[in-house]
Amino acid sequence: MGLTQPTMGRRLQSLEKLVGCKLLRRTSIGYILTEEGMAVLSHAERMEEEALAFERQLAAHDGEVNGTLRVSALDWLASHVLAPVIARLQQRHSRMVVELSTEPRLLSLDRRETDLVFCFNRFEEAYVVQRRLTLAHYGVYASRAYLEQRGEPHPSTGGAGHGLITMDAALSHQADVVWLTERLPKARIMGCSSSRHVQARMCAEGGGLAVLPLQVAESTPGLEQVDLGEPPPDRDIWLGYHRDFQHHPRLRVLLDAVEAALSFELPKSMNRAFPTRAS
Repeated sequence: MGLTQPTMGRRLQSLEKLVGCKLLRRTSIGYILTEEGMAVLSHAERMEEEALAFERQLAAHDGEVNGTLRVSALDWLASHVLAPVIARLQQRHSRMVVELSTEPRLLSLDRRETDLVFCFNRFEEAYVVQRRLTLAHYGVYASRAYLEQRGEPHPSTGGAGHGLITMDAALSHQADVVWLTERLPKARIMGCSSSRHVQARMCAEGGGLAVLPLQVAESTPGLEQVDLGEPPPDRDIWLGYHRDFQHHPRLRVLLDAVEAALSFELPKSMNRAFPTRAS
């Protein structure tokens, strides 16, 4: 909330004095709600929802392309696709500020933690306007030194004698991780990271085989693509924003710029990043 602990404590005390009862109790692990606090929690949550809706509604009617737009995206998508688009956009709209977050957790559109989200999964919330933006394509990579030392992996051997670099345990359910471990069940997991850029560097230094987005691999020196008989599964990339925010100029100009980059720059510089595979 941007407040110090003493300030927050004074405000809580003022609130309790105003309503005439104790709403929170301090414990060794922090504040917890009293019975009275639990009884009024739903009312406070509705007040917060209305205040946030009020803020979104006013922001949506601001006709100027200025102010802050919060964007949340996958780390590699943010660096390879969105960052160049945002940089060019801000040259045309100098009063517009884009905060680009690569936090692994999904930030809330309803609470205005973010205004626009790019992610792999469809949104389930009824208030989210969403659409499929594009497909992300992947490949299997290793360094030349690694391949010279251990040889080319092959699914027929189960990847025996090889090492894998994958997503960390929290993201081990992702399609490319499941695909790689099923293709090479005898290979050992040698390293994990939630960052594709970290995986790429580990891979380039000879740490093992990794499934990487094509544009991440192609921007990392020292990597060579490995053929395991079939490509890793593609992933849909979805974008979503709150319906109260859909007509806001900041959002519209960024969406237009992203879509223009994908449609017009693909043939020139990003064709290998999002190639069209033959069926």
